[in-house]
Amino acid sequence: IYDLGCSLGGATFTAASQVSCSDYSIVAVDNSSAMINKLQHRLAAEPSQTDHIRCRCEDISATKISNASVIVLNFTLQFIPLAQRDDLIRRLAEATVPGGILVLSEKIRFDDPREDALQIELHHAFKRNNGYSDLEISQKRNALENVLIPETLADHQARLKQAGYRETHVWFRCFNFMSLLAVR
Repeated sequence: IYDLGCSLGGATFTAASQVSCSDYSIVAVDNSSAMINKLQHRLAAEPSQTDHIRCRCEDISATKISNASVIVLNFTLQFIPLAQRDDLIRRLAEATVPGGILVLSEKIRFDDPREDALQIELHHAFKRNNGYSDLEISQKRNALENVLIPETLADHQARLKQAGYRETHVWFRCFNFMSLLAVR
């Protein structure tokens, strides 16, 4: 199992809690040394997982991946330059065993500008209802401008098919965020 762009290890620990065999490994990768350090401290507090989870501080584009049953890419692809996304997904597909899966979660945009604007506004309203100020919402939007480049659901599905995943399924969507399950 690979958790690429693992951050603090939410998906890493969730995956570990769901594995029913004893012979497995999870490789948690992030390019932020601060995130990997925090994940390693969390891992040290849960010694039952130390034999199964390995942390790597590296760029996911350079991560060696092989024999993957599961690859998790949660809100990470959107920060990879557009020109590099096809190659990364193709490399992940090639490293996934037949029947293995990729979980791809991303912020998306909509072809229809009105739908796109509506979904963004609904998400901002959700944030306001959960205690975020308009200033905080604006600052986050400005910080991500030209850094986070969303694509449409159709773009993601086409890329996954072209890379060699035989099936794609949307298993979650909320506002302008979605998660796909791609089967090799």
